Amino acid sequence: MRVDPRSGLLEGVRFIPSPNADERPGEGEIDLLVVHGISLPPGEYGGEGITELFTNRLDPGAHPYYREIAGLRVSAHLLIRRDGEAIQYVPFSRRAWHAGRSCYEGRPDCNDYSIGIELEGMDDIPYAPAQYRRLAEIARALMACYPALCPERIVGHADIAPGRKTDPGPAFDWRLFRDLLTAS
Repeated sequence: MRVDPRSGLLEGVRFIPSPNADERPGEGEIDLLVVHGISLPPGEYGGEGITELFTNRLDPGAHPYYREIAGLRVSAHLLIRRDGEAIQYVPFSRRAWHAGRSCYEGRPDCNDYSIGIELEGMDDIPYAPAQYRRLAEIARALMACYPALCPERIVGHADIAPGRKTDPGPAFDWRLFRDLLTAS
């Protein structure tokens, strides 16, 4: 697995462009990877809700929860489904709108210098083994392309937006992920 540095796309992964992205400001390096958790509708997996949200096509009448979030303009660079399938929505060279109000090590606006990866899941339900394997594989490819990224700079959404966000939640096994990340 490899990131094409010219296109900012992960080779071999389906790309569905999101309009919810823009240019990164300045010449700053990409040096943070943020792990998120999402399911749409909440607690349901495998549907098109996440893609519809990230592409501004969410039908507010399709589920009661969608009425609450239909106006959101958000995205992530990638989604990793329960079976390990990865879908890219924003080239890594562009700024995805995944972090919201955020700060890491005193540096605000994490969207400016981070990559956001959503895992299909919920805070309190274990993530699937295929997701951990795929996340580790993708993180290694990202670290190979972006030298400022390293295992110590992979965090959860809760770490950059404490009190506002909780994902990927206590069900995410950081030890397992880090073991897979360092395995060859």
